[in-house]
Amino acid sequence: MADKRDYYEVLGVSKSATPDEIKKAYRQLAKKYHPDLNPDNKEAEAKFKEANEAYEILSDAEKKEKYDRFGFAGVDPSYGAGQGGGFGGFGGFGDGMEFDLGDIFGSFFGGFGGGGGRSNPNAPRRGSDIQSSAYITFEEAAKGCKKTIEFQKIEHCDECGGSGAAKGTQPQTCPECNGRGQINVQQRTPFGTISTAKTCQRCGGKGTFNPNPCSRCKGAGRIRKTHKTDINIPAGIDDGQTLTVRGEGNCGVNNGPAGDLRVGISVKPHPFFERDGYNVWYEMKVSYIQAVLGDTLRVPTLDGQVEYDLPAGTQPGAVFKLKGRGIPVLNSSRRGDQLVKIVVDVPKNLTPAQKEALLKFNEAMGNKDVKPEEKKGFFGGKKKK
Repeated sequence: MADKRDYYEVLGVSKSATPDEIKKAYRQLAKKYHPDLNPDNKEAEAKFKEANEAYEILSDAEKKEKYDRFGFAGVDPSYGAGQGGGFGGFGGFGDGMEFDLGDIFGSFFGGFGGGGGRSNPNAPRRGSDIQSSAYITFEEAAKGCKKTIEFQKIEHCDECGGSGAAKGTQPQTCPECNGRGQINVQQRTPFGTISTAKTCQRCGGKGTFNPNPCSRCKGAGRIRKTHKTDINIPAGIDDGQTLTVRGEGNCGVNNGPAGDLRVGISVKPHPFFERDGYNVWYEMKVSYIQAVLGDTLRVPTLDGQVEYDLPAGTQPGAVFKLKGRGIPVLNSSRRGDQLVKIVVDVPKNLTPAQKEALLKFNEAMGNKDVKPEEKKGFFGGKKKK
């Protein structure tokens, strides 16, 4: 764990960064190091996972508070577990995710008369949510797709079944508190002797401890593992939206339910389509003759090419609509439209014959004669050659 980088350093933000700044920094790193954009690049893959882990903690207000107060020990069940000193020396108490450290300090400074209001450390607790991301193409976002997501989450240790005890052994009742999870401490004050209930330091309030901790999880009962799952991305999803996969987050505590997996969607820009809500914009280049005389165009859409009859006399910048050729509306059978903007391609480098033909056409239209060889300067005068 010594080479583990500070989460703020990973995302390149300060401790005072806002949630939006944290999200923006994460998205930039996720796009930069995403495995789809860096195939067979182990360094990029490692940085991508590191950014995911940092965002998982700093985007959650509760986890961020624990990290700010206790560092990695407050958010990682395997950090410092099984090492001597502190609470870890009592058989896996060092798992910061197995208990609320705030309860321990709260028991020292409040709760006269039996520690009223203290949460039960053995009560079932839901696992925390985790963050991941998926990088998809414009077409995949429009039509929907299935993606395999790889992420890290906390699971019950398969070596000890989540008990934290080595094979062939069982957690034992804590001799310090006799399994109650609390000890009563009497304090003499000017008002008399007051009895205060405090969390048992030896077992961390569980009432049990592991004299022979599991070698794999160091007595924590849980480990962080790489996991893969397939998710269905619905048609119409947009860049920056989040999908929630129920029950794919970190495992719960004391038989509590697992948290959820939240997948942030990043959509790769299209080379010529541009999304506008559920509509799609496309710029169609036509020649001057097509704009003047009209023509049957073959227009690219998300469903392939379609024909459109361009009316004669179409002006540059005109917009026509292909109804129902846009993005599907999420959880609906409706679709947006494709809006096609006409861009007239003005010819360049005309031959003398072509210039003469245009001049004759201009005369036929009743316009004044123009002399293309006389180019105007910036202030209206003739430009010297």
